[in-house]
Parts: sequence; structure tokens; C-alpha cells
Amino acid sequence: MNNVYRLERSSTVEQLPPEGTRRVIEDEERVLYNDYWIKTYPVPADSLQGKKSLIEALARRLFNHTEHGLNIPGCRLGEARQCYESESDPARRRVKAGMLAGALFNRAVDIFRRLVELQADGIEIRSDNALMRECGQCLLEAMELGRFVLHRSGEEGIDELWGEPFRAFSIAIEDFYESRYIKIGQCMRDIDLIAAAMTSNFSCIPTFEAVAAPIQDFANAAKVKTETLRTDPGIFDVWSHLVTAGERLANFTPQATAEAGERRPGSPLHSISDGLQLLRNGRDLVFYIARARTPMAKSTREYIERCEAYLTTGRALFMPAPLPA
Repeated sequence: MNNVYRLERSSTVEQLPPEGTRRVIEDEERVLYNDYWIKTYPVPADSLQGKKSLIEALARRLFNHTEHGLNIPGCRLGEARQCYESESDPARRRVKAGMLAGALFNRAVDIFRRLVELQADGIEIRSDNALMRECGQCLLEAMELGRFVLHRSGEEGIDELWGEPFRAFSIAIEDFYESRYIKIGQCMRDIDLIAAAMTSNFSCIPTFEAVAAPIQDFANAAKVKTETLRTDPGIFDVWSHLVTAGERLANFTPQATAEAGERRPGSPLHSISDGLQLLRNGRDLVFYIARARTPMAKSTREYIERCEAYLTTGRALFMPAPLPA
């Protein structure tokens, strides 16, 4: 099982390595972002074929993490646009904006696939090719419409999922990979923030004193998953560790203590059921971040506020339910 490697900062003034520094740690190259040494992977060749494979992978990732019903074939782009433009109901128009974004995205992938086939037949494809321009325009419009789309949890949108394909199309693959390491560092930071909020607030409640260890184990497993590609040979151990750590946290059993007799005068009596649900909500949020490998700033901020409110009031604030499957 891999470890999470963080930059150790001392209390004395020191020259810290700059962001983007690479080092070999235990026989693996790692790059430094947000104080985390993140595992690196070989960069594919910067070619049309390489970008096609990358954009297709980003397409699968996007539709896997966004709300259902958006994977509209590119051949239905005209229908999707007409339905969106003729819709007057604001709620339905939002959903149809996402469906149009999905059709635009798939049209771009279709174009790129054909361009690679033409190149394989010996036809030179220049960057100013009309189809290349149309592909870029489709990705750009999909990115603009992507702000209407929610994450599958229903909590917030992740604009980055829509912007990444356009970046992969527009910049060198090496630069794209580097931008992903930056995002992974941000994910690890937010996972640690969520885990710290869970630990600091729940550990103050007698019935939840023992929850710190399963929280930390789950957070560490999630950070390792965030930096690990699905094609990595270690993914079997990484994913199984994350799932089982999440199960242990979700199944945490509060201590059978008489909290009413132990709590300080004036402190609230905490709802055990609310606390358990809040722990599961935190587990789910960390899962979302680790799987999408993209920060969820709004959800992270609101979850930390809910943990603080639970400690103060004894009740958990409303947590939005996931979108229907």
C-alpha cells in the first residue's frame, strides 16, 4: 500500500523547494504541489492520436461524474440545440443546456476521431484545419454550457470537468499533465481539510471520541487514490483499501456513554443519528473528490460549516440528497 508524502515544514526559516519540483522518493518520481509529493506518470506522445486518446478518456470521466442523461450523441447536436433554444421553463432549460453540452462534447470527440483516421491514411492535418477549428469551438461551447451541470451528487457543478477537454485540445499534453498534478494537490488539501473538520468537531463529543482513527485512515486512502491512475498496477490494492476504509467509517459505532451526564453545563445533547449521517456525508464527499480528482470547493466549505454547527447545536444541517439514478 502506497503512502502519502507531504513536505515537512520546520518552525525555522528555510529554503523550501518550489512548486513543480520533482524528486525520486522510494524509487518513484514525485512532483511537489500544495505541500504534497504527488506520484507522476509518463507523458504520452504529443500527437493527434495521443490527444484523441486523452480527450476520449476525459469524456468517459466527465459523463461518469455529472448528472445522468447528458451523454447525447454528437449526431443529435442539431436536435439538442433546437430543444434548448426553444425551452422557456428555467429548470428544464438548465437540464437541456447540459444535454446540449454533452452533444457538443461528443461532436468534438467524433471530429477528433476522424482527424486521427485521416492522419493515419497519410493526410496532413494542420492546426488551422476547418475541422480542427470546429472541434475547438464545440469544446469551448460545451465548457461554457457546463456551468449549468451539477455533479452526480447534486451538490454543485464541477466546471473543471468541462474545461479540461478544451485544455487538452489547446495545449501540449505535457502541460496538461502538469495542470492535473496541481489539481490533485488541491484535492489532497481539501481531503485533509474535511478530515480535520470531522476529527476536531466529532472528537469533542464523548460518544464519537474514537472516530479519529477511521477518519484518518479513510482520508489517507482517499489521497492515495487521488494520485493513482486506473491503469496503475497498484489500483487493486489502492481502490480496495479506500472502499473498506470508507465502509469502516460509515459503520462506525458510537460509544455507549451517557453523554447527558458527561457534557459541560450549557452544551447541547448531540443527536447520534444526525452525527452518523454527517459522518456518512463526509465519507461521500471525500469519495466524490477522490474519484473526480477535482476539488469541490463549495461542498467542502459547506460540509466544514455543518460539522461546526453540529458540535455547537447538536443537530446536523440539511444535506442535499444525490440526484436520482
